[in-house]
Amino acid sequence: MNLQDQVAIITGSTRGIGYSLARQLAANGTGVIINGRKEADVSKVVEEINELGGRAVGLASPVNEPHTGEELVHTAIERFGKVTILINNAGNTHDRMSYKMSDDEFQSVISVHVNGTFYCTRAFIRQVIKQETGGQILNMTSTAGLTGTIGQLNYSAAKSAINGMTWTLAKELARHHIKVNAVAPAALTSMTEPHITRARKKAAEQGMELPSYWEVGSTDDVARFVTTLFTKPQFSKSGEIFGVNGDKVVRWQPSVPEEMELADFINS
Repeated sequence: MNLQDQVAIITGSTRGIGYSLARQLAANGTGVIINGRKEADVSKVVEEINELGGRAVGLASPVNEPHTGEELVHTAIERFGKVTILINNAGNTHDRMSYKMSDDEFQSVISVHVNGTFYCTRAFIRQVIKQETGGQILNMTSTAGLTGTIGQLNYSAAKSAINGMTWTLAKELARHHIKVNAVAPAALTSMTEPHITRARKKAAEQGMELPSYWEVGSTDDVARFVTTLFTKPQFSKSGEIFGVNGDKVVRWQPSVPEEMELADFINS
């Protein structure tokens, strides 16, 4: 894939990983559509990329509103004439133990991650099929959706849903030449920083070293990996989930069933 010929919608791209992705892709010639909730933040990133010689336009609208996906696609067509990449990156967290979690805290995270991914993906697919150009969808997931994380029932459920969407979409869209993959990044962002700070404080209080789990890379590391994913088609098939932490990459495999007789199960 020649990135200079591509147009990418990147949700949640005014900060963190989305921001690094937008800058990295724009630096490689990709037209980018910046998205966030606040008009001022979106305008700032668009202006920055354009001043650096990139091509950017923005839309301030929350992804969990059903119209946002259509408006993002419309913005891409109006400015660049097509859209070929969708990165579902927008996200939020409301961490709390399951039995203390409110309805709003649960629904808010599900709405942004699951509904937002669906609305944007549906609009993108319809346009790419119409264009007959093929394309790429990249979903941002998390190890929380692969292994579970204490205190993040809502986030774990949302990311698990995105994993299922990734595998299903990869099967559905193969005939339209649309690849669908996901990345579970470990990077220092405004969302992860509070957790890392608490872990570092706890380790210091106990006189222990910070667990390696909390040693994470940068958002630019994630952006470089995604660029590689897009430019080297031999690097991945469709329907894959990658973990990225600095210069370390893992490939998560779908669950594999273990068949056994009932008697063996009872006696195991």
